[in-house]
Amino acid sequence: MDRRIVSGLLLALASGAAFGTSGAFAKGLLEAGWSPGAAVTWRVATAALVMLVPAVLMMRGKWHRLRHGWPSIVVFGVVAVAGCQLAYFLAVERLSVAVALLLEYLGIILVVGWLWLRHGERPRPLTVLGAGISIVGLMLMLDVFGAVQVDPVGVLWGLVAATGLATYFLVSADESHGLPALVVASGGLGVGAIVLVLAGALGVVPMTWNTGDVQLAGMQVPWWADVAALGVIAAAFAYASGVMSIRRLGSKLASFVGLTEVMFAVLWAWLLLSELPAPVQLVGGALILAGVVAVKLDERPAVPTEVLDLPEQGPALEADDLSVEPVPH
Repeated sequence: MDRRIVSGLLLALASGAAFGTSGAFAKGLLEAGWSPGAAVTWRVATAALVMLVPAVLMMRGKWHRLRHGWPSIVVFGVVAVAGCQLAYFLAVERLSVAVALLLEYLGIILVVGWLWLRHGERPRPLTVLGAGISIVGLMLMLDVFGAVQVDPVGVLWGLVAATGLATYFLVSADESHGLPALVVASGGLGVGAIVLVLAGALGVVPMTWNTGDVQLAGMQVPWWADVAALGVIAAAFAYASGVMSIRRLGSKLASFVGLTEVMFAVLWAWLLLSELPAPVQLVGGALILAGVVAVKLDERPAVPTEVLDLPEQGPALEADDLSVEPVPH
C-alpha cells in the first residue's frame, strides 16, 4: 500500500481518536454547570491559540498565498467549525443526542453526492454498499432504536450540521491555494472561535461557565486542566491531524474513516467515565469498519505518468501533439 495512504489512514485514526475524547472531557464541564455553547467555545478558542504560533512559522515566505486561500479558511471556520457546532447543539435541544449525531454524520453521504454532481465521480457499487453498512453500524453504535424523538425543526438543524461536516472534508481536501494543512486548520479554528463568541454575545447560544473543579477519570481536576485537554487534544490535534489525513486520503475515503470517531467516543467513555459499551454497540463498530474497508477497496489507484517511447528517427513531436485520454469514471 502506498506510504501516503498508510500515513493518511494513521492520521485519520489518530484524528478520530482525538475527536472522540471531546465527549469524555466535556462531560465533567457540563455536569459542573457549564453550558454546551461555553464548553465548545472554550475548546475552539483554546485550540486556535495553541495552533497560532506553529501556523505563523509555517507561513514564513508564504503569506502571499493568503490572497487565494483566505476564502477557504473563512468557509472552514464559519461553516465547518462554528456552523456545524451550533447546528448540532440546536438539534440536540429538540432531538436525542443519538439521532442528532446520526443526522450530522449523514455528511459523508453529502460528500459522495457532491463529488458525483460537481466532479462526475459517480459512486460505484462498493462505495454504495460501504455507505449503507457504515450507516447501519452508526445507528447501532448510537442506539437510535431506543426512545427516538423526532422533531422537524431538530431534523433540519441536524441536516445543517451534516452540511458543516461535509464542508470540513471537502474544504480540507482542497490544496489548490497552496496553504499548509495546519494553517487552514488554525485559521479556521480562529474564525470559528470569533463566530462562536459573537453567537454567545447575541444570545444565539447560552454561555454559562464557572471556575469550580470538575470530575475527570474519577478525579477532581481544575477546570482549566479539563479545558486544556479539550482544546489541545479534542480540537487542536484532532483538527490538525484530520486536515492532514484528508489531504492524503481525499474527502470521500477520509469521511468514512471519520466515522471511527463514534467508536473512539464509546471507548473513551468506557476508559475515562466507566460507561461500558453495550453488545449492540460493538456490533455497530464492526459494521463501521467493514463499511470503511469497502469504500477503501473501491478507491481508484492514481494513474501513473508513463514515459512515452518515442521513435529514434522521425520528426520531433510538439507538446500539443501528445494527448492523454481522460480515464472514465
